Amino acid sequence: MDWQISEDTVPSALITEQDARSMVGRPPATGAWREGDPVGERRFASFGELRTESGRALPSFRIAYETWGELNPARDNAVLIAHAFTGDSHVAGPAGPGHPTAGWWDDIVGPGKPIDTDRWFVVAPNMLGGCQGSTGPASVHPDGDPWASRFPYLTIRDQVEAQEGLADALGVEVWAAVIGGSMGGMHALEWAATLPERVERLAVISAPPLNTADQIALNSVQLQAIEMDPRFRGGEYYDAPDGEGPHRGLALARRMALLNYRSPTELNQRFQRSWQSGVSPLGHGGRFAVESYLDFHGNRFTRRFDANSYVRLVEAMDSHDVGRERGGVEEALSRVTARTLVLGIDSDRLFPIGGQHRIARAIPRTLDGDRAVVISSDFGHDGFLIETAAVGHHLRRLLDE
Repeated sequence: MDWQISEDTVPSALITEQDARSMVGRPPATGAWREGDPVGERRFASFGELRTESGRALPSFRIAYETWGELNPARDNAVLIAHAFTGDSHVAGPAGPGHPTAGWWDDIVGPGKPIDTDRWFVVAPNMLGGCQGSTGPASVHPDGDPWASRFPYLTIRDQVEAQEGLADALGVEVWAAVIGGSMGGMHALEWAATLPERVERLAVISAPPLNTADQIALNSVQLQAIEMDPRFRGGEYYDAPDGEGPHRGLALARRMALLNYRSPTELNQRFQRSWQSGVSPLGHGGRFAVESYLDFHGNRFTRRFDANSYVRLVEAMDSHDVGRERGGVEEALSRVTARTLVLGIDSDRLFPIGGQHRIARAIPRTLDGDRAVVISSDFGHDGFLIETAAVGHHLRRLLDE
């Protein structure tokens, strides 16, 4: 769970009048990518039925993805990057039609960069259930209406099964590396535990071995914020005019989540007790600067995301337990054969570093023994998106193995 686009991963800053003006106008009922919108660099792969762990089925589904570099004749240079909760496939590249912001890991992926696209064929799919081109609640149901509330409950394992289909379609039998941060790290762990023979190298970044009760509790209040919005209408809101969708509940959920993505140190240093304007917040109707910061980012989020996708993806994260029905976390991770980098951020209060150390202790072949690499950062969970020089250094170590 993190900002996951380039504009949102910069250090927290005061909201300017120009920022505020950019939010003028009513938000759409959904910020999902829809048919007829600019495709940008997306590619699409379509598949038949997917039967989910819940027992319900998607009669067909589509994965949107982007690629960089070329697959070599031996087909052994493919790298999968799994994005985080509210991210998408636009890992690298400029903003443009279909991509309102530049790639969220632009400093990491590209020619001569830590994930060198002159050497590696990089694939980044938009996860199943998302809202940026892969099949999700905003997609068209076979009856011609949006899936909406009918979209099935998904688990991390369901999403990895969909990614496996993409690998098969691309002719990739073994990934040279599977790399994921945050929710993408959950996918990476599942790849390595479920299909160890298909993963040569593994990078698990700022991700836990399972979602804890504390994390599920934090997620539950975000879901309630969305579901209690009267304009959510049980998920049936896609016909609502601009300004009449569940944007208030979605923005509130996002504001709640932000408090776990950044660290107290960063927020306290950036904002202290400053006011947003010359009007006092001490009983005179003004606001503290940090309040305006949260509101701005919550409101901007509603213009690029979908409330139903938010619900389904949070549910998928809550399903995450790599040891489920495998004898526990340690037993499940003992079957991982990939050469593995485990990395965490010391100020991460969403997925604390203890979870990464547990992963490192259980996987047999890690770069650094039974301890995760720890990056020191004031930026909290989002440090893996901001501290790109440090993260890139360790990814180079992995890919050079």
